[in-house]
Amino acid sequence: MATAWRELVRDKRARQVESIPKEWLIDCPAEAVLDVTKIPKQCGLFTAKELEITGTTDAALLLSKLASGEWSSVEVTTAFYKRAIVAHQLVNCLTEIFVERALARAAELDAHLKSTGKVVGPLHGLPISLKDQLPLKGLETTMGYVSWIGKFAERNAVVVDILYDLGAVPFVRTNVPQTLMWAETYNNVFGRTLNPHNRSLTSGGSSGGEGALVGMRGSPLGIGSDIGGSIRIPSVFNGLYGLRPSYGRVPYAHAVNSMEGQDSILSVLGPLSSSLSGVKIFMKSIAENRPWLRDPLARRKKWDDEEYALVEHGGGKNLCFGIIWNDGQVVPHPPVIRALEMTKAALIAAGHKGAADDYRAVTSSTGEPIINSMEIVDEENGVVKNTFLPPMPASAYHLWQFQKERRDLRQEYLEYWNSTVEQTGTGRPVDAIIAPCAPYTAVPHGKNNNAAYTAVWNALDYPACVFPVTRVDPVLDAPRPRHDFIDDTDKAIHELYKPETFVNAPVGLQLVGRCQEEEAVIAMTEVVDAALKEAKAKIAKL
Repeated sequence: MATAWRELVRDKRARQVESIPKEWLIDCPAEAVLDVTKIPKQCGLFTAKELEITGTTDAALLLSKLASGEWSSVEVTTAFYKRAIVAHQLVNCLTEIFVERALARAAELDAHLKSTGKVVGPLHGLPISLKDQLPLKGLETTMGYVSWIGKFAERNAVVVDILYDLGAVPFVRTNVPQTLMWAETYNNVFGRTLNPHNRSLTSGGSSGGEGALVGMRGSPLGIGSDIGGSIRIPSVFNGLYGLRPSYGRVPYAHAVNSMEGQDSILSVLGPLSSSLSGVKIFMKSIAENRPWLRDPLARRKKWDDEEYALVEHGGGKNLCFGIIWNDGQVVPHPPVIRALEMTKAALIAAGHKGAADDYRAVTSSTGEPIINSMEIVDEENGVVKNTFLPPMPASAYHLWQFQKERRDLRQEYLEYWNSTVEQTGTGRPVDAIIAPCAPYTAVPHGKNNNAAYTAVWNALDYPACVFPVTRVDPVLDAPRPRHDFIDDTDKAIHELYKPETFVNAPVGLQLVGRCQEEEAVIAMTEVVDAALKEAKAKIAKL
């Protein structure tokens, strides 16, 4: 038995290699080359048009060109597939590769557009990548378990069926950590996924394969899942936009998962994209497909244009944001603090305001377990130290007490949020919260051991949208000496920071809104993103 699992892995990896077109293989740079994001342009594999296609970060623009027939779905799918395969060779981000199947789908869509002059749906012709927990009929979904090799899906996940209805082209599946319950991406089947901006750093998890792939522009839009930060952490570590919606906005039916039956804190599906337009288009398209008719737990809520217009938030004028500078447990690293300062300054310059200089959500009172990563002890033999899983409740009664605490916590936060009307000066409570996604940027492999900045919003079921802000700058982000620490964890995370370790790492934040307020969260993130871009443009002119 000791060697049986290794034989299964060898066979699975060999089949994966066989699924890659040989003409798409490149000469990979040495391991010492950390930033590999420019390799696609330098490797000589792509035509000028393919580079233009995959370099188009705005999903709305891609869809416009597909709908007009200027770019065919076969062209777009081929270009992104090639770039996904290049990304995989550089950062090990893929699991299932099914080129012929995806190109056949793209050809069908092109034929439909040519014969009818109409698109199949709002995602017509767009390649979309999927986290390796979303089954596609006829393909394996291992989710990082060797024991699931050879188990082929008999049906699609509901969200995959909806993507087909919407005209999309599912084209690759992406790597995850074993069990999904780690904030990094490593398993015994496919190995470790690296961060394309700095391969000595983690891509995050558990949607780390998605984060790395979209970060390499190997996919314009991907679907991940989030139970404690698993969409947001890979998004922020890879310089992307990503949304953790409230439970039920995206159908979860027939996805595979760990800890099925646990419903104290529920996992949700959501998008990762190189553009905010990708996040919005995905959420709007899913809602308009009425997913509650396919998944009994999906919320019966259509896309709300009034909510997106920020009718309850002053029409988007003079918004008031609360800013979490730290959560009372861990003080963020200098690049994260600088991102908060940049965002605050950009919003004030754009006419918005902060509720207070040091607005804090009371995250330290949640009682939520901090989601820790794993330290790899011996990758060759697949031995890991798992520090995440907390002791299980001793009885149903203990579980009920936990769920009562969760209920009371949500009530406490609701009342606290409402009370901020006394501080804002707008006649409204705080419109949204801007917060770190982690106390650091992407960290060296095996060191991502804190998810408190994301997990609290899962406990509250608040939607949160990630947006990129800047990159680590060794000069601007010099260490800030500290003499007082909250506890040993705060001190250890502070001592982890060395600017030279984090070179080129993306830095981003999350915008958090109230439960089921995804449309407003997306719209307010657009406001923040526009303010940041305007501020950067002014600096560039100086």
